[in-house]
Amino acid sequence: MPKTKMAGSFVLQIFRLQRWFAYCKLCFRSLFYSANPGEDWFLEFMFQPVFYLGDLVVPWAGPVFVGLVCCLLLSVVLIMYLCVLPTVLPTLSTLARCIHLLLAHWLLVHVVFHFKQAVCVPPGTPSWDIVDRSKVSTCKKCFSPRPPRTHHCSVCNRCILKMDHHCYWMNNCVGHFNHRYFYSFCTFTSLGCIYCCVTSAPLTMEAYAVQKSTTEQGHRNGLLLYMWVLCSGVSVLLTALTLWHTRLLTRGVTSVERLQNQQNQEELRNKDKFFRNIYDHGALENWKRFLGVRCNRDWLCRVALPSAHLPPNDGYEWSSGS
Repeated sequence: MPKTKMAGSFVLQIFRLQRWFAYCKLCFRSLFYSANPGEDWFLEFMFQPVFYLGDLVVPWAGPVFVGLVCCLLLSVVLIMYLCVLPTVLPTLSTLARCIHLLLAHWLLVHVVFHFKQAVCVPPGTPSWDIVDRSKVSTCKKCFSPRPPRTHHCSVCNRCILKMDHHCYWMNNCVGHFNHRYFYSFCTFTSLGCIYCCVTSAPLTMEAYAVQKSTTEQGHRNGLLLYMWVLCSGVSVLLTALTLWHTRLLTRGVTSVERLQNQQNQEELRNKDKFFRNIYDHGALENWKRFLGVRCNRDWLCRVALPSAHLPPNDGYEWSSGS
């Protein structure tokens, strides 16, 4: 074969190899292409395995968390009944004993009732059979109607009426029909933990000073220390969460709406316009609507005592504030 043909064939092979290499390089780069490259894209790419692991864990994580909450509540109640109250009550007067027992059982009934309701009561999902198709939009993820204040939950994969957030500790979304139960559970659990810490504080200080672990008295001291540490930690964290939701409810917004309102406020501020939350009816009226209070008697029947009454509206239509 002439040398010129051999050289031409060799150059052609090199050219084909270069094209194949360029094609492979383009395919590889296309797998990681992003129209908005930066730190956010890089972090999202690095955490993809974590997100995938989260999707695998979520289906069974909720029931595990609910069981954990039940076990922790049961352990605290048993320690109070077996170790704290039998020691504290005999040292008090008759009136003080009655107050202690009424307060302790009032908090316990509220905690158990509202936790059960928050776990079991559905938050509310919109249906095409109720809404007017011409007046609402359609969710692009689950194709269900989206009335005002409705948002899609990526964990439940459905739209929730007046969605606040998804709570793994209750294995349920916090929405229109169980938002009050969630807030009441947080409130009364915080008060209950504070009550346990205050009531058992003298006994816990004595148990910490003794530091026994082999005798029966030592096991009792260990249980007292366990309960006080658990209740003190939960009271701090849960009280902070309760105060945060109290602030949101006073303003008539949910956690999701707060983020949206901040974005809308920034956009309107740049245009020299003022943003107003249309669902804010004033602090007192917001609380009445949230708690379902219609008259003064309801403050006792529906707030001070456990109540399973429904919200004042169906979650599809919302009146605007003045």
